[in-house]
Amino acid sequence: MRKLAAATAALAVLLVAGSALAITYGAPDGNRHPNVGALLAPTAYSDGTWAACTGTLIAPKVFLTAAHCDLGVSRVAVTFDSSYVAATGTTYWGTWKADPGFNQAQSDPHDLAVVLLDKAVKGITPAQLPTAGSLGGLTQGTKFVSVGYGAQSVTIEKGPTFHYADIRYVATGSLNAVNPSWLRISMNPATDDGGTCYGDSGGPNFLRDSNLLAATTITGDFMCRATNVVYRLDTATARAFLGQFVTLP
Repeated sequence: MRKLAAATAALAVLLVAGSALAITYGAPDGNRHPNVGALLAPTAYSDGTWAACTGTLIAPKVFLTAAHCDLGVSRVAVTFDSSYVAATGTTYWGTWKADPGFNQAQSDPHDLAVVLLDKAVKGITPAQLPTAGSLGGLTQGTKFVSVGYGAQSVTIEKGPTFHYADIRYVATGSLNAVNPSWLRISMNPATDDGGTCYGDSGGPNFLRDSNLLAATTITGDFMCRATNVVYRLDTATARAFLGQFVTLP
């Protein structure tokens, strides 16, 4: 299990890049969401773990994640193993393609990227994308299911420490607000919600208990216990990028 203090250089890089987040107050996903995978770092972290970010299969050869998960290489590997072990795990290689408009703007960061896989993934049904503008009318309290490979817990010692295990986790949160580019989802355990933390960026937020991938995880609060801020996939910006790689609904 990776244990990183918040002050470490590795975490600082993730914070600057846009808070790569992980599932907290959830449970192991098992085979519930086989189309959710991990973007693997080129080399293991100091604790021997590999998952750098999370993503979702949206077509047999297209893996969707976040642009700020850029590993600095054009060729990357992903896995769909629910518990990834480097020595025995299954990996798929592909080419990294990020939205060229990616920026740090709060209004619309264009924070999307895909891995164009060399070979089609067989035996896994891709996630469904939303239709244009379909998320704008969602009501407060609507449930979202977040999935990812990031930190599963936070402990306080001489500061916050985030714990990782390269295991796909799942949690359910409640919608707080809809913004033009964002959904803001409660992950407060005091209200029986769970959500994301460092390591889940690019991962899916499914509408209720469905295969509809509404938004991708981008950021949240520092301690991973208040709000999961996710990027809507029904907007004109998101659809313009995704439409280059998949047929949109």
